[in-house]
Amino acid sequence: MSYDTGNSGAWRNDGAMQPHAYDPDLHPELFRGVATRRVFAFLIDMVVISVPVILGYIFIALFGVVTLGIGWALFWIAWPASVIWAIVYYGASIGGASSATVGMRLMDLELRTWYGAPGYFVLGATHAVLFWVTVSFLSPFVVLVGLFNGRRRLLHDFVLGTVVINNSVRIPAPQAARTW
Repeated sequence: MSYDTGNSGAWRNDGAMQPHAYDPDLHPELFRGVATRRVFAFLIDMVVISVPVILGYIFIALFGVVTLGIGWALFWIAWPASVIWAIVYYGASIGGASSATVGMRLMDLELRTWYGAPGYFVLGATHAVLFWVTVSFLSPFVVLVGLFNGRRRLLHDFVLGTVVINNSVRIPAPQAARTW
């Protein structure tokens, strides 16, 4: 009996192997430059997330001045609102039509499941939460994992079964079986 090394797919219910939709050996162009692009996409997304948060803090500060300090009580809600905003941003962006955040779209990246399906809201939100948790505890390991696999997947990508690909590269679709 041979064991799967993790590159060819996953076990299906009928005992057969489901192949990965994106094979780095057959289509290396899908993964060329993905690691570098992900870094820049992350930085762009941090700016997109930070701008409304900063504006919210400025609003609360000014509102506190106008209300003679009473409005500053809203500062206690700013941090939880920031976390909710980030989770909704990632969930809605990855769950959208392009399966990518604003930063990922600017860098021509797209998040897909290992079997080729586009992202959805819960996957996007979970992807963000798991990324922040793994970076908080295992920071160097999360980045190093991406350097030693063909698909450039990070630790949270393995856990969630996702892959980030170059959106600008189009691989040819397989021919449909003839019905005659």
